[in-house]
Amino acid sequence: MASQSKGMSIVAIGSIPLIMTLGNSMLIPVLPAMQSELKLTPLQVSLTITVFSVAAAILIPILGYLSDRLSRKIIIIPSLILYGVGGILAGFASTSLDSPYVLILIGRILQGMGAAGTAPIAMALAGDLFKGGEQSRVLGVVEASNGLGKVLSPILGALFGIIAWYTPFYAFPIFCIISILLTWIFIKEKRNKQAPPPFAEYSKGIQHVFKEDGRWLFATYLAGATCLFTLFGILFYLSDVLEKTYKINGVNKGLILAIPLLVMCTTAYITGSKIGKNLELMKRLIVIGFLAMTFSYTLLAFFNNSLVLFLFILVISSLGTGLVLPCVNTMITGSVGKEYRGFITSLYSSVRFLGVAIGPPIFTRLISWSTVGMFLSIAALTLLVGLLALAMIHVKGKKGEKEKRTRVRYNYI
Repeated sequence: MASQSKGMSIVAIGSIPLIMTLGNSMLIPVLPAMQSELKLTPLQVSLTITVFSVAAAILIPILGYLSDRLSRKIIIIPSLILYGVGGILAGFASTSLDSPYVLILIGRILQGMGAAGTAPIAMALAGDLFKGGEQSRVLGVVEASNGLGKVLSPILGALFGIIAWYTPFYAFPIFCIISILLTWIFIKEKRNKQAPPPFAEYSKGIQHVFKEDGRWLFATYLAGATCLFTLFGILFYLSDVLEKTYKINGVNKGLILAIPLLVMCTTAYITGSKIGKNLELMKRLIVIGFLAMTFSYTLLAFFNNSLVLFLFILVISSLGTGLVLPCVNTMITGSVGKEYRGFITSLYSSVRFLGVAIGPPIFTRLISWSTVGMFLSIAALTLLVGLLALAMIHVKGKKGEKEKRTRVRYNYI
């Protein structure tokens, strides 16, 4: 693959998770305005995030399976189209109906269904097209792109929100068109020389993967879901605090929300570029990342009255998240051969989406209970997940093992 062609392929792959990320993060700055304009309860407005993520979580494994049977592009491009259509529907409802809430939720469900065929398949695609240390670097780009979307989306959401709270819905299809063109033109998949195995054989292969690697897969899946659960829960909390406590709105609000996300994005990119295929290093960074998150959330339980201090401490958790996610992505993507990669990575993304889905509603309940209790609860969660990663991911080194081996093998307790 020529260097220029390879570079554009990476840009195209990177655009896919970026588009997916906008689906939730770009709405966070306008949620308070939506709640006010439509006279919604906090739980109702949080459902605009939840239904998107639940729809994606349900459909992701199915589309992952289909991407293994067919091709990655055949799934990605229609998914991006559906994603854009959902945005148009939600925008139309917001501008044309007196009571648009139900139709907005339907539009968000369509967007979630479209999102199911974007970032999860992009991870598998990166695993197909790149090998060895280059694969981990590209997966770092995928996670950094995901993070970049999280950085840009609060700013973009705030900018669009200056026009009207529903403007972000109309922005979604524009971004989708860009990603569709990049994917269509620059991603060249190799044709499968063999027909895909029958479903029964494919199912047995998936069962074998989980029989062999189920314990460490459980730990890494849980790690990814926990990172996204805490991230979106904290963003939801911070967005509300900025507006109600500090009276910060618009672009300034988006810029503040972007600070922890920028730290996470930068850390993820650097981590992905350095870890290569060093599995011991990945495990170590995952544990360190969760310890950093635990330390950060514990401090926030007692030092959350100053916005500057709050952000400074929150950045520690962002560093931790940036350490964890690229390592988990590389472990999971490199764990299976191409024939099962779409399903395994998609199932991982499904679990991540469930983390996003339950974040805002649970944080809504925790905030109404106790701010201190909220931070201490998530600190306990991140500590528990870090300990599980330490106990359940044990790497067994094998000298002379070929890089092209279809599965990374692990030894467990």
